[in-house]
Amino acid sequence: MKNFHSEAVDTLVKGLLKLETEEECFAFLEDVCTIKELQDMAQRFDVALKLSDGFNYNQVSAATGASSATISRVNKCLMYGNNGYNTIIERLKSEDK
Repeated sequence: MKNFHSEAVDTLVKGLLKLETEEECFAFLEDVCTIKELQDMAQRFDVALKLSDGFNYNQVSAATGASSATISRVNKCLMYGNNGYNTIIERLKSEDK
């Protein structure tokens, strides 16, 4: 997954880090993503949240409508990825406390 680095991707990441509010983030995502792309990303993150809460694949699929391939890929990222999902999940959970 580290092969996606390029000057354009690096600039995108730097730009994302400049967003300061939820409203700015919504506006940017609406501009840069199609509705389907945004829904797909949201679904994958929902899958990650549910897996991290201990849901099994069948429960995740029923709750999110995600395919077993999507659930498997997200689970692989949670277990062996670069900690992207886990970092955000941990921060969201610590905010809720």
